[in-house]
Amino acid sequence: MTERPDLLSQRPDAAPAPSRDPLSDLLRTVRLRGSAFFMIDAAEPWVAGMPDGEKLAPILLPDAQQVLSFHIIARGSCWGGLLDGPAIRLEPRDILVFPRGDGYYMSAPRQTGVAPDLERSMAFIRAMTAGQLPFVVPGGGVAGQPSAADDRLSVVCGFLGCDVRPFNPLVATLPRVVHIRGSSRARDDRLDRLIELTLAEAAERTPGGASVRLRLSELMFVEVIRRYVAGLPAQETGWLVGLQDEFVGRALALLHERAAHPWTLEALAAEVGLSRSAFAERFTRLVGDPPIQYLMRWRIQLAARLLTDGSTKVGAVALEVGYDSEAAFSRAFKKETGLSPLAWRRR
Repeated sequence: MTERPDLLSQRPDAAPAPSRDPLSDLLRTVRLRGSAFFMIDAAEPWVAGMPDGEKLAPILLPDAQQVLSFHIIARGSCWGGLLDGPAIRLEPRDILVFPRGDGYYMSAPRQTGVAPDLERSMAFIRAMTAGQLPFVVPGGGVAGQPSAADDRLSVVCGFLGCDVRPFNPLVATLPRVVHIRGSSRARDDRLDRLIELTLAEAAERTPGGASVRLRLSELMFVEVIRRYVAGLPAQETGWLVGLQDEFVGRALALLHERAAHPWTLEALAAEVGLSRSAFAERFTRLVGDPPIQYLMRWRIQLAARLLTDGSTKVGAVALEVGYDSEAAFSRAFKKETGLSPLAWRRR
């Protein structure tokens, strides 16, 4: 990519604040979308297990690179965790997220040394995706029995698909399993209201209800991510932490708002009001990539989406994401993805 002179000279207090929301921008670009959403209603003994996202993706969203899931304990208590990890005690209003598509299980009471029936789980997901099951599934749909009024276990389960290649800093910054305790949530918060709205949609059975519920699952996931960020310790690092930082957050918003702009490290530092060295250290420590490296990777992600979704010529894609020539863009794209732009499109 050809180096260009710094075109920016305004200080942050003289420049308008960037309007782009990087998290929303990312979720749109990596095509986050709901694929299955339901509530289990069961009683002990109950156990459910799911295979990894590579096995689920062909059923849930054939064009998704990864399937992630979240689970909200609406009532009762149970256990859950990675198939190869420790059991986590889940209480009412707790949230369990598997953002990297790992296989997992949930059970009541605690299961030790018992492998979930993954084949049965796959059959359940096929039936749910095909619309053959109601939103509220008695018995949990996997292994259990319908609940009685006094021992009810209710779990809201959402499965979503997204792209992780060539660049998805959200998934990359999240651990394999996220546990958010219900005690950290205020009563009658947004998640509770979203669950109430979902149940109302399921009960009314109006046209378009399934589509509405999938959109609600996407809203719930975004709210879960907000909760996760709010609960991070002060010394934590990662892309989500960078969004919350006064200086790095502004820089990320600028890079997302004007990805094709010929940014330099000096220009970005001037925009956010830090020295060049202080800004570079702060951005790299929090985000994990130096600013210009992050910009390059984000441009490649934008280009991958354009190549996948349309028939725009490679040269036009190169210009749209900030490269002066098709050759420079093709070299950068292949270095990041291992494929040429045309090979990526054909794939």
